[in-house]
Amino acid sequence: MDQKRELTSIDLAALVGELNEYEGAKVDKAYLYGEDFLRLKLRDFDRGRVELLIEVGDVKRAHVAVPEHVPDAPGRPPDFAKMLRNRLSGADFAGVSQYEFDRILSFEFEREDQNTTLIAELFGEGNVAACDETRHVIDSLETVRLKSRTVAPGSRYQFPDSRVNPLEVTEEQFSALMAESDTDLVRTLATQLNLGGLYAEEVCSRAGVEKTIEIEDANEEEFDRLYDALSRLAAEVTEKRFDPRIYRDEDGLVDVTPIALKEHAALESESYERFNEALDDYFFELDTSEDEETDTSPEFDEEIERKKRIIDQQEGAIEGFEQQAAEERERAELVYANYGTVDEVLTTVRNALEEGRSWEEIEATFEQGKEQGIDAAERVSGFDPENGMMSVDLDEATVSLEVRSGVEKNADRLYTEAKRIEEKKAGAEEAIAETREELDALRERKRQWEEGDAEDDEDEEPENVDWLARASIPVRKSEEWYEDFRWFHTSDDFLVIGGRNADQNEDLVKKYLDRGDLFFHTQAHGGPVTVLKATGPSEPAKDVEFPESSIHEAAQFAVSYSSVWKEGRFADDAYSVDPDQVSKTPESGEYIEKGGFVIRGDRTYHRDTEVGIAVGITCEPTTRVIGGPPSAIVPRAETAIEVEPGRYAQNDMAKMLYREFRERFNDTAFVRKVASPDLIQEFLPAGGSRIVEE
Repeated sequence: MDQKRELTSIDLAALVGELNEYEGAKVDKAYLYGEDFLRLKLRDFDRGRVELLIEVGDVKRAHVAVPEHVPDAPGRPPDFAKMLRNRLSGADFAGVSQYEFDRILSFEFEREDQNTTLIAELFGEGNVAACDETRHVIDSLETVRLKSRTVAPGSRYQFPDSRVNPLEVTEEQFSALMAESDTDLVRTLATQLNLGGLYAEEVCSRAGVEKTIEIEDANEEEFDRLYDALSRLAAEVTEKRFDPRIYRDEDGLVDVTPIALKEHAALESESYERFNEALDDYFFELDTSEDEETDTSPEFDEEIERKKRIIDQQEGAIEGFEQQAAEERERAELVYANYGTVDEVLTTVRNALEEGRSWEEIEATFEQGKEQGIDAAERVSGFDPENGMMSVDLDEATVSLEVRSGVEKNADRLYTEAKRIEEKKAGAEEAIAETREELDALRERKRQWEEGDAEDDEDEEPENVDWLARASIPVRKSEEWYEDFRWFHTSDDFLVIGGRNADQNEDLVKKYLDRGDLFFHTQAHGGPVTVLKATGPSEPAKDVEFPESSIHEAAQFAVSYSSVWKEGRFADDAYSVDPDQVSKTPESGEYIEKGGFVIRGDRTYHRDTEVGIAVGITCEPTTRVIGGPPSAIVPRAETAIEVEPGRYAQNDMAKMLYREFRERFNDTAFVRKVASPDLIQEFLPAGGSRIVEE
């Protein structure tokens, strides 16, 4: 059986009560692993250390973990983790709630100066949004901009549309929802009642009703038994009569649930006192088993499941496009079918506006018309002055009309929208065809690997390995002294290092600038100290004649990581000097800020040096992210992506590059290990960027 990888709505309903027992715990620190795994370290007066884990990637979960199950702290925190540390450090955990019956948890944190809400979306692509007291988004792991909702920094957080809560549905509502369905019983319970597949089957089993019966063939007695079984299931959850279990079959883990399930009666089960403890053990064992599998075999199954989920989403999108297009076309036809009424209301509003009457006056006039029983007035259901629109009820549907357009133009607009949606449907059909091809190719690679056809000998690599196509890539890491700085190796293999901040600029000048090196800086303010190294820190200093290619790349590096990039400019001047021309001693009566310096003597200028950065991944001799001038990075990397100043924020661009690298490598687990978004971000300049089109 497939292993559970996501918590259900019923799981969350059972979990929130246990998590609220930690109310009052204080936040110490926040950590972000990769782009989807959040850890909050808290201190509780009675329990001591509390570790809250929230994961919203391929695995979707939220629970408290024992310290032994917590991964080691990651490296330099990305911006999202820094923001959380700034807002949550010392804050009190004030409780958690589930939004309606959706897979959304809202964690509340209170501090004297500010309150913060963390909203974890444990559905779809997954997301975590940090919001202020007014529920405006401070930052989020993913930016969501849909027709129905927006989750983006600066916008007010919007929950998804409300869904039916099967734990609260009345018998009348239950009967109505079942009657509306055109499929079988179990699918109706899963979708119309929002129970999901497992619990829909559980209700059928408890009711003793065959799950595959078509709705039209079911009788009242079967509906009554189903509602009775659903009510009993709901009572177990709402009354907190839990019996947490971890279920296993002969292959290992299968499920973790807050109540004992008849559907899993044939499986081996382990009981727990608390659901949170069961979740902690289950997901720790799941993580551990996957790590072991990753060490010995490619993550074929995970990627196959991901492709299948994408296909399901694409099929759902196509169905949605078909429905939307049909609805828009129907609205256009209704406009023509009610030509006289539509023309009357549009003309009335248009004339009133031309007479200088306000929208409030116009709305009041229509309200009076409704009281008098005027048909045209009764059909007007609302106004949108900001966008010049009004809503009119035309029997089967409500249609939004542009007030300043006539009947024909409004109908044409609706037909055009239907056509646009159909074009989106065509694009989605092409995408699903491509995904199916990728899925077939992935299954074939899995078959070859299982039959021993895949090349997997790590000790004797072929001379020209196609690392992008490799099903499994060994991770080879090495720690170097310069990795705390910005760095790259020139195309002539000289090391260039640059400061990330004033402290590092200070260290570079004081500790690492030696005779024979070249010091670079930009004319623009806010540039990093950049040093083209002639020798390593443990080697004796010596004079070197640097090739022009290395000098140009060092100048390009200095310009690219300066304020030039942040300002959206594509070139500026840089200069270079010898180490003995750089001093931390100011002239008499002057002052040098931290990270500053004094340059004495002539400078060599590198005029109109263009900005340019490439980020790539190397597979041999070490596996890592590298970044710097394209001429130095592209030949050295297995694959690289060039960026230039643009509109995407640094952290968003890091995520975009991460996803692109995952598409390029067959071994997506390798990319996750060596090139997470926070590691990629270290090589991106501050400010906006975009990918250079090839």
